[in-house]
Amino acid sequence: MRGGFLFPRTESGRASLLPAPPWFYSGEMLTIEYEAAPGAVASLLPPPLAPVADRPDAVAAIWAEWQCCSASGGELLDPVRAQYKECLLVVRCRYQGRDWSRCVFIWVDSDASLVRGHFQGYPKKLGEIWMTRPALIGTAGPKLARGGTFGATVAAGSRRLMEARFTISGEAESPGFVNAHPMLHHRLMPRIEADGGDALHEIVSAASSDVELGPAYVGDATLGVFASPTEELETLAPARMLGGFWRRVGFTFRRGRTLATGAQG
Repeated sequence: MRGGFLFPRTESGRASLLPAPPWFYSGEMLTIEYEAAPGAVASLLPPPLAPVADRPDAVAAIWAEWQCCSASGGELLDPVRAQYKECLLVVRCRYQGRDWSRCVFIWVDSDASLVRGHFQGYPKKLGEIWMTRPALIGTAGPKLARGGTFGATVAAGSRRLMEARFTISGEAESPGFVNAHPMLHHRLMPRIEADGGDALHEIVSAASSDVELGPAYVGDATLGVFASPTEELETLAPARMLGGFWRRVGFTFRRGRTLATGAQG
């Protein structure tokens, strides 16, 4: 019997790109919320998903730096396997009578995170992600206090795609509303015949458990979006800024749930 959660599957399973869940995450998140042009979010929602009624074009640009491990915890003693950064654009959608959050674009700097995201339905691509870290000691970084200013960038294909700036004005009860729902994604794989059909087409949800949250900080934010021949970020360029948030977070992914199969769900 071949072992391993994902490819390549070998007799021992040691070469598998991913260990089996549960997966544990601890990290820092910078969230920039804004409104895009009318209809921008709707253009990215495949049927049967629909925009939400309230602020249908709200978007969250999120930078995150993670340390992630499986149940064995072995990755923590080999940090190259545990640490990565990502940047994602999250919108909201309506499906089966409730509101969901949905990642429409995302870049990561780790192959394990890339494939783990594909398993969960995230449309991950490789990129270069950087974000300012707060300084607990010394002055080589902002403090988590009023006036602390953070920067963040994402690039792919040798082109800068977005850059953000965030300045803390105080503490908040929550880090925004766009990314506040369970995630709703599509898992897709075209047929090997490349005839326009899909061998895998599912609508899935992914929820977190064992969530631990640090203090949330709120403040003013700016976001620049740049053109690229291999991206479509102009469709989600900011029309009106709403604000920014910073927070430490920890959670566990144990399993997702299949909500529908087939092109229309």
